[in-house]
Amino acid sequence: MEMVDKMKPASANKVGSKVASVHNGSSLFTGDAGSGESNIRRYLIENDLLEAIVQLPNNMFYNTGITTYIWLLNNNKPKNRQGYVQLLDANNLFQKLRKNLGSKNCELTHPQIQEIAQAYLNNLEENSSSSELKIKRFKNSDFGYYKVNIERPKRLRSQFTQAALDNLRFDKSLATPMQMLYDTYGDQVYEGLVSEEAAIYKRAEKDDWGLNKKQLHKLVEKATWEKPKALYDAAHQLWKLIGDDVFTDFNAFSVLVDEMVKKNKLNLSATEKKAILNAISTYDATAEKVIKKIEKLSGDKLDQLTQKLGCTESELPFFGYYPTVDSSASATEYITYETESDLRDSEQISLNEEILTYFQREVTPHISEAWINLDSVKIGYEISFNKYFYQHTPLRSIEAITADLLALEKQGEGLLSDILKF
Repeated sequence: MEMVDKMKPASANKVGSKVASVHNGSSLFTGDAGSGESNIRRYLIENDLLEAIVQLPNNMFYNTGITTYIWLLNNNKPKNRQGYVQLLDANNLFQKLRKNLGSKNCELTHPQIQEIAQAYLNNLEENSSSSELKIKRFKNSDFGYYKVNIERPKRLRSQFTQAALDNLRFDKSLATPMQMLYDTYGDQVYEGLVSEEAAIYKRAEKDDWGLNKKQLHKLVEKATWEKPKALYDAAHQLWKLIGDDVFTDFNAFSVLVDEMVKKNKLNLSATEKKAILNAISTYDATAEKVIKKIEKLSGDKLDQLTQKLGCTESELPFFGYYPTVDSSASATEYITYETESDLRDSEQISLNEEILTYFQREVTPHISEAWINLDSVKIGYEISFNKYFYQHTPLRSIEAITADLLALEKQGEGLLSDILKF
């Protein structure tokens, strides 16, 4: 990017600037969408600075055998190159050296260099099939893609059990060492462990707990244990009130918990209630979907949403807005669901295709309840010579493979026979 910043525009010198830079393969594809590497490629391509890339043969340099690439940049492309990138694969265009020079065992001859240079200067779209130099030309957008998260609804099964509530005894950030200390000292931890501080420090160092002094000191403080204990006790009170029943409708269950908390005047904040619900709830594909929000949409509000998503009203379910039937409402109600992060997937979709078109073709037929998280969309760019220049080699026929195996078997029997005679 430093060289790009120093390129003088055509307005400054009438011809612009050109840059030739040698890179390894990582410059072509390293980094996910939105990363620094991908954004550099995006900047070069979207600003139409990348003119061509030449893939050189392996073992061209003294100290490395990796494949190298020449990037050719131009901030004043001629009209016939604007919006396009030329890729030249010269991987098989080389002459072997009579004697290796370190890792270098090949070179480009003068005629081969001329062939590459002429193909570049002529902006060829393809080359003769007999030539070792392979050429392809792509639109800038062919290298770009959308990275999109595909979401699925959370479905929870809830039940109070001792095993589930045991996790509430401990601070999440110190759960493992607190569990070990509770197993050792039992309910003594609620009185504080200051008297055992030296022994705990030695144990932490010996077992490599990976805690700093502040965290170790926190472990022996009484307050560290009292706060989660209060939550644990409140959860036990709820357990007594609600019982051991299994709930597969988390929406109804959370309402029941709220009612019990209010009715019995349990001193629980929204965060603490959420912690209890999370502890006793697990994913269950047969359970009801967990509702995030129900809202009424009509008029300008509905128009703004469809414009933001770039869809029609009937296509809103593809983006996670599901209409309900409510004849008494003047506006249509839409339900959105909580997402299950463990089921989240991501798709790479070409910039040349609409996200919704791809989703309807590739995702909906397989997962009907999935939706597009448009807020997650990132744009990435990568250039894959292996993909663009790959040539499929058909597998050999069964008959040919069988014939070779029989020939080898016969040859082996002959050798064994000669050995035994000897």
